[in-house]
Amino acid sequence: MDQPQVMSKILIFVFLLIFTDSSVSELPTLYEYFTKDGIITGLSDNHTYFTLNNKNITIFSGALHYFRVPKLYWRDRLKKYRAAGLIAVETYVPWNLHEYQNGRFDFGSEGSDFEEFLNIVDFLTLAKEEDLFVILRPGPFIDSEWDFGGLPSWLLRYEGIKVRTSDSVYIKFVERYFKKLLELIKPLQFTKGGPIIALQIENEYGNTNDHIHPVDINYLKILKRILRKNGIVELLFTSDTPSNGFSGTIPGVLATANFQTQPIKELSLLKKFQPNKPLMVMEYWTGWFDHWTDKHHTRSAEEFGIVLEKILSYNASVNFYMFHGGTNWGFMNGAELKNKSVSEIDNKGFQPIVTTYDYDEPLSEAGDYTDKYFKVKELISTYNTLKIKQPSMPELHRRIKYPQVEIIGELSLEDIINKSFHLNIDNLLSMELLPINNNSGQSHGYIIYRKSNVYIPSNSTLQIEGRVCDTVLVLINGILKNKILDSKEDLINFGFWKMKDSFLHLGPESYHNVTLDIIVENWGRVNYGFLEQFNQFKGLWQGNVTINKKNVHFNEIIPL
Repeated sequence: MDQPQVMSKILIFVFLLIFTDSSVSELPTLYEYFTKDGIITGLSDNHTYFTLNNKNITIFSGALHYFRVPKLYWRDRLKKYRAAGLIAVETYVPWNLHEYQNGRFDFGSEGSDFEEFLNIVDFLTLAKEEDLFVILRPGPFIDSEWDFGGLPSWLLRYEGIKVRTSDSVYIKFVERYFKKLLELIKPLQFTKGGPIIALQIENEYGNTNDHIHPVDINYLKILKRILRKNGIVELLFTSDTPSNGFSGTIPGVLATANFQTQPIKELSLLKKFQPNKPLMVMEYWTGWFDHWTDKHHTRSAEEFGIVLEKILSYNASVNFYMFHGGTNWGFMNGAELKNKSVSEIDNKGFQPIVTTYDYDEPLSEAGDYTDKYFKVKELISTYNTLKIKQPSMPELHRRIKYPQVEIIGELSLEDIINKSFHLNIDNLLSMELLPINNNSGQSHGYIIYRKSNVYIPSNSTLQIEGRVCDTVLVLINGILKNKILDSKEDLINFGFWKMKDSFLHLGPESYHNVTLDIIVENWGRVNYGFLEQFNQFKGLWQGNVTINKKNVHFNEIIPL
């Protein structure tokens, strides 16, 4: 090939690059495309397809819980969502973090333990800056494998309260909380110029149907009225698994689907239930969560992609749960009860959730790309018909090896106890009923039941009536007397939730004027189940503690 021909091909190539770049740069952003002529209306379900501001839209969304991800990483994760082709981010709102004590709220600046995670306005604003819409799921109950499903534990101080129902005591607190939350949310709705295009009412309420008690549909109607009364104008929806029925839906509110497999079956049931509405998979489960001692759940990208393609080929919108899971920080993991009897409220079938919420999702807990991420990106590019700017994938954070840290001291348990608040008591109380924290009780951590100046004869047996909630350490003068958790088999022995009326032999030694401490750890409150299973207290509350069948009358409680 001679020089003129080479130069000619180079010029043609350069021209094509310039032409391609200019055509791409002329594409609008997501917000420009949907709002360039002004905002007239929000997300609509008036047809068998969604419209936003009177333009057709298929929603590609991913779950990201701001309270599970350090604020430092919010923008990075949102950029990666948009780069995958997602046009929306979905998040829950945890009541138990935002109203951490009865009547005390924190939305990012009030000094609670989780303050750095809680500026929801900043998170929603960042989503818009990164060209993403928002699907908001404000609860008040969120499930989410989160402690008590996001409900504050201080609700349990109100005897007879029925959470997740139209019970007047419960609704009074929901209204107070929603008024505070929705004051912040209202101006961030799409029709007000913000990112929020839809909001969910409660969460999978159909799963409360035990086929014994009637489902409290009035509760969902009350929540709808509260949302509207507080200025929420965007599309409302519920979400459940269609094959479980539609008992958690109400007229005039869009029903959406949650599932992991059998997409044609689930979407067909949804379409039959509401034939003239758009189809939305609100939770396409990308992987699954884990319980302590269970095998880690994984799911191949191939299987994940096959189901996703069937969802998209069915002309359904989709939200990936989770797209990036993050972490259950502190003591905030939830738990499940796998009991056969819906009336059994002890923790015989207690299954606590692990600390990681990695979920085997498209973006790992550390924010790394996985095979599922590339599968999502591939399929969205195939099915998305919007002609808008598509950002490139951000580079991953460079890994750093931290230098060694010299340990120069430690706090012993005795040090911690001496620095902690001591309560004088006459009887056993659960964590939630302690008169501390602005009369909100103790939500998380450890609680010590102490008896001083005890005489324990040789060959004595200590027994805890009922079940412990959730694990126990027995100390005599600071010396541990029972086995700590070392294997799954230990769970069926003394000190753990699986054994009822468990007992511990204290050995041949006799003890004079000693201090007996029983330390109980809360491993997480139930976040999923039938309504009768939600009033779950932590600590020692199901019966007495005895030594040689005589009741031990504890004189102190020390909340840690």
